[in-house]
Amino acid sequence: MCEAKENKVWYMTGKDKEVRYKLGLALSGGGAKGFAHIGVFRLLEEYQIVPDIISGTSAGALAGVLFADGYSSEEIQELFIGREFSEFAKLQLPIAGLFDSQRFRLFLERHLRAKRIEELKIPLVIVATDLDRGISCEFREGPIVDPVVASCSIPIIFNPVEINRSHYVDGGLFRNFPVTTIRKECERIIGVNVSPLIPQKYKQTIWSIAERSYHYMFRANTLEDRLLCDILIETKEAGSYKTFDLDNIPTLANIGYEAAVQAFEKAIQKQEIDRLIEAAMAVER
Repeated sequence: MCEAKENKVWYMTGKDKEVRYKLGLALSGGGAKGFAHIGVFRLLEEYQIVPDIISGTSAGALAGVLFADGYSSEEIQELFIGREFSEFAKLQLPIAGLFDSQRFRLFLERHLRAKRIEELKIPLVIVATDLDRGISCEFREGPIVDPVVASCSIPIIFNPVEINRSHYVDGGLFRNFPVTTIRKECERIIGVNVSPLIPQKYKQTIWSIAERSYHYMFRANTLEDRLLCDILIETKEAGSYKTFDLDNIPTLANIGYEAAVQAFEKAIQKQEIDRLIEAAMAVER
């Protein structure tokens, strides 16, 4: 464990964790495919299920922080509808990254109601990668914006984010599907993996090859986490959408919703859903 001045950072040792929560929700990274998380939120709202803790990597950290901040699925979707990629990132002379993420940081500062992680309505664990030490880490306390930006910062594409004299990048390098992050703390886990690898054609360009390479790497470190979910939701139909596709947000949200419905139907057959609802029925927070 490493305690920083402004943000408390937990390195992934698995120590000092005990069951404290009835239901955890783990949200994977996946770029724009992460808009599928919105559809999962919609189904949780219909069932009146509120997770006791959320863990998120990259796009999952972004979706998770908004949901934990009290935004509804519809409100989250509306925040992004009609926006362009250029509203979140600015092309720059490549030094540490092709794009500067200052605009994304300003977006979060403008829309997040809570300013610190511990002020969120639902406890949140943001997973990022400490690039200097080469290890995965968790942010559970402290200012929100920088850890979320770091978790979303794909190396080379975006600048690393400096937090307390260390440089952080996309959490997906080591833990793209952060189920393990909270598994020991939760009785049950719903996991949402929006990045299953789907065989498809890709262009022989630097951008496409980089995107494909990162996808392989992120997929490789999800195998263990998939097996640890009580309910696993995977959005295979989202696999054909590009990393920075902001033109198909409602479609991606619907893909997430339908995948969640199918997963819940299987859980109903196994009588798991009744125990889940009983454990996590929404209460005043």
